[in-house]
Amino acid sequence: MAAEREKSGSSSLLIVEDDPDAGEAAREYLSNHGFEVALAADGKAMREAIARAVPDVVLLDVNLPGEDGLSLARWLRERHEVAIIMVTGQGDVVDRVVGLEVGADDYLAKPYDPRELRARIRSVLRRVRKGPQAPAAAEPAPGGKRVKVGHCELDLATHQLFGADGAEIPLTGMEFDLLRVFLENPNRVLSRDQLLNLTRKRDWEPFDRSIDIRIARLRRKIEADPDRPAAIKTVRGAGYLFVPG
Repeated sequence: MAAEREKSGSSSLLIVEDDPDAGEAAREYLSNHGFEVALAADGKAMREAIARAVPDVVLLDVNLPGEDGLSLARWLRERHEVAIIMVTGQGDVVDRVVGLEVGADDYLAKPYDPRELRARIRSVLRRVRKGPQAPAAAEPAPGGKRVKVGHCELDLATHQLFGADGAEIPLTGMEFDLLRVFLENPNRVLSRDQLLNLTRKRDWEPFDRSIDIRIARLRRKIEADPDRPAAIKTVRGAGYLFVPG
């Protein structure tokens, strides 16, 4: 399905919006410009739609009934490598900042011009579709396929992360790629540009926070104390440094 969309040049979009008029207006406009668009009115409908088919982009309203858009963005980012564009109220700066921190790729304030929405969707898709390229797998540690990362263990063969208690911790494809790159470059400072090139074969752009967001999520998974990271250290003005355990 995804390959067919790639060949035809179309992309799939899921709009999560509780205002039926706003959702239908966006659906009609984007459908007329070549997108395959589905609608969901809340988190339950969103999960049901994604269970049927994972879209390329999710347009996610922050202010939804029941489970809000920020919680849904976090759920999406932990499970799927989809592009997420948050839709916030005019002037809701806090929502925008939190949205980026939980993994959104972009945000748009209401009321928005449909042409700006289309431009932002295309911009996000361009960034996403420049990667990932299939990376060379790191060599397994001697005597086994698991290597220590922070207080966890990473299985390089199955791409699974396990906590100190042996329980599996959900890991996205991008997070695995970052850990793989860090393991291949221990005790070496890697810039955001290098990390994006090594994981997604694209250059870093100003105001692109995708690496910082993913590093923050990785720290919450592998660090004993994410506020005082010991495995993935920040080198101010330079990038990130992985220190093997």
